[in-house]
Amino acid sequence: MSVADYAFYLFAVTIIAAAFLVVTARNPVHSVLWLILCFLSAAGLFVLLGAEFLAMLLLIVYVGAVAVLFLFVVMMLDVDFAALKAEMARYFPLASLIGLVILMQLALLYGAWTQAEGAPGLRQAVTPDLAEVENTRALGLILYDQYFLLFQMSGLILLVAMIGAIVLTLRHRTYVKRQDVLAQMYRDPAKAMELKDVKPGQGL
Repeated sequence: MSVADYAFYLFAVTIIAAAFLVVTARNPVHSVLWLILCFLSAAGLFVLLGAEFLAMLLLIVYVGAVAVLFLFVVMMLDVDFAALKAEMARYFPLASLIGLVILMQLALLYGAWTQAEGAPGLRQAVTPDLAEVENTRALGLILYDQYFLLFQMSGLILLVAMIGAIVLTLRHRTYVKRQDVLAQMYRDPAKAMELKDVKPGQGL
């Protein structure tokens, strides 16, 4: 086996082990760190496939932004993980049943999987020749030319999901003093301030 084969098996085993530890780790901070290791190994697989641009995107977006955001949220929020674990134990039998059903469906799907005769040719027809166009430009041509409508629709779906999450988690607390920017901008200095003539030795 070549060095690339050894690297593939190393990254693949690391991804599987890290993904398993993400789910089973008791400390949420450790789960996020294992998730970062999983992203790094996936980026290594992209490099082996010749997709360096996707590997760098995975490092910049997921490791540099999403995973760090998860880490800050887990570390800064005062979350009662004992209560969460109690709720997880409560619904564990139902979750196990659903997981078993999904595994059975995947096994049936894998057993009945057949590949059409013209499928490899159709997949190769979509992507341009990498000898003439580098992979970054090829990805841009596919996303922003052939699948532009689907790309924009996926962006709109993510935007709607983000707005929905903000609306569901927005809470107006009555006991918290909120800033009124317009009231501050339209404030009249003549009414907001009052000059007092304090005589020496008298005080307010």
